[in-house]
Amino acid sequence: MAKIAITGGQRLVGSVNISGSKNAALPILAACLLVPGENVVCNLPKLLDVKTMLEVLKCLGARIKAEKGCAWIDASDISHFDAPYKLVRQMRASVLVMGPLLARFGKAIVPLPGGCAIGLRPIDIHLKALEQLGAKIIMHDGCVEATCSKLKGQKLYFDFPSVGATENIMMAASLAEGQTIIHDAAMEPEIVDLANFLNKAGASISGAGTNRIEINGVERLNPVVDYHVIPDRVEAGTYMVAAAITKGNVLLKDCILSHLDAVIAKLREAGVTVTEESEGVRVEMSGEISPLSIKTMPYPGFPTDMQAQFMTMMTTVPGISIIVESVFENRFMHVSELCRMGADIKVDGHTSLIRGVPFLSGAPIVATDLRASVALILAGLIAKGKTKVMEIHYLDRGYEYIEDKLSALGAIIKRVE
Repeated sequence: MAKIAITGGQRLVGSVNISGSKNAALPILAACLLVPGENVVCNLPKLLDVKTMLEVLKCLGARIKAEKGCAWIDASDISHFDAPYKLVRQMRASVLVMGPLLARFGKAIVPLPGGCAIGLRPIDIHLKALEQLGAKIIMHDGCVEATCSKLKGQKLYFDFPSVGATENIMMAASLAEGQTIIHDAAMEPEIVDLANFLNKAGASISGAGTNRIEINGVERLNPVVDYHVIPDRVEAGTYMVAAAITKGNVLLKDCILSHLDAVIAKLREAGVTVTEESEGVRVEMSGEISPLSIKTMPYPGFPTDMQAQFMTMMTTVPGISIIVESVFENRFMHVSELCRMGADIKVDGHTSLIRGVPFLSGAPIVATDLRASVALILAGLIAKGKTKVMEIHYLDRGYEYIEDKLSALGAIIKRVE
């Protein structure tokens, strides 16, 4: 089994290109099921999750070609409506094929999804909304079977601004009869990117990026011949933290600053210098980082996907920092591994209290989910001695060429068998 080996203590200096957004790419790839004809989607990151989604589409009957960050997806002749369990169990986002299949073909069978073990994350909101649009939902043998004759637009009120549910319903409603309005919709940039793709295909969607999205159903969508996925804001935020904790000077290229307002605000509160330049965003740190209090929230609040990285940054900051996780109920699994490296962290329910220690010590540590894995990589960058991070298949789900990018910035890091 491969692992990442790191020798800590190196200051990161240089520039790094931010890859395409995984969380934007996955729903856009699923949306290709709505379109008869060949779509071309580019700026795709080379990640396990993207590969898995393309395999799901292929198993449903789509013709797929992928190379050099682009994918050609032709869903003209979909022949299956049941997503394979062996793929869905690997990645929760596979459930996003349900809305497109149901809207275009009137049938979808999707196993209950898997992915990172960071909480229950039920798909109740997806199913309730699809039922309101006219779908008949049956649960059997660990699968969700949805059928309909024709989806019809409705006013929907979400109990929580679920990103996946917002995406699924946007796709389903694009071919529904009449108007659908989603109240309390998720507002993430990835939602906006999906709406832009669908509108380019001929959909009629407005309000994406706000908590009220309006979708006027159309009869047919047309192929999109050249769509570029937005940059990955979580990857960008991770490299910002990497620059800060190593007291480095890093220029992030292909980064959209406005997508990171909450992250940048907390970095500046901690004393980190973040400036926009013509080529990108520069992150510099020379003095002492200040302790922080953070509460994760749905966008535009502080992202849960950056919580673990900031916790690593706080482990060696003098004083007490507090992190409250309000989005997922089981997202502190990296704490025990950080404590093995010498961190002083106490968890009480959804709250973690971090007392800064003088330094972390390298150790063999095990990743438990995607963002935990990169938090442990960051810990290895500042730890004394050598760190080995195991179970890095989580890392490969969300970070493209991370060891190469960090090496280019000066880190001593490599993948070993």
